Amino acid sequence: MKRMILLILFMIGFYATGSAQVRYSGKIESAYLKFQNTTIDVEPGPNWRGYYLNGEQNGIDINLINGISFKDKLFAGIGVGYLNFEGIKGISVFSDFGFIPLKKRIAPMLNAKLGYSHIWNQYKNGTGSALIELGAGLRFGITERMGVYVQSGILMTQQSAMTPIRIGIDF
Repeated sequence: MKRMILLILFMIGFYATGSAQVRYSGKIESAYLKFQNTTIDVEPGPNWRGYYLNGEQNGIDINLINGISFKDKLFAGIGVGYLNFEGIKGISVFSDFGFIPLKKRIAPMLNAKLGYSHIWNQYKNGTGSALIELGAGLRFGITERMGVYVQSGILMTQQSAMTPIRIGIDF
């Protein structure tokens, strides 16, 4: 009896996945991060060693994101990234949300990232902070399930605001 129930649940799940248009999806992306300004003003104390990105460094990031797509319009995933701000290295972990309103070969896209970044800078053990990114861009469809995209927006992390110029591939 238990086997029959498990078989029925498996068949329902298999059918629901096929008809719900929910599928695994992933992204690989990289960006140039152009420093804009610091997001806080500090009155220095005795232990202050400077802003987290002390020299107003530009940077790069490389991200790998895995998630699910709903009807090829909505994306929700979890990502990890490598950060390098002119020699100050770090990592990031974030949730990634995307929306492609049109199902055309060239389509606009909206994107948001929420997470945490940690860099190894002048402070002992480095510094960690929230990561927030809002972006918009264009997606160029290569096949039905694969595309290349470019986007820009605003990224706030490590007491700094930056403009990311991002290129990626989704599959």
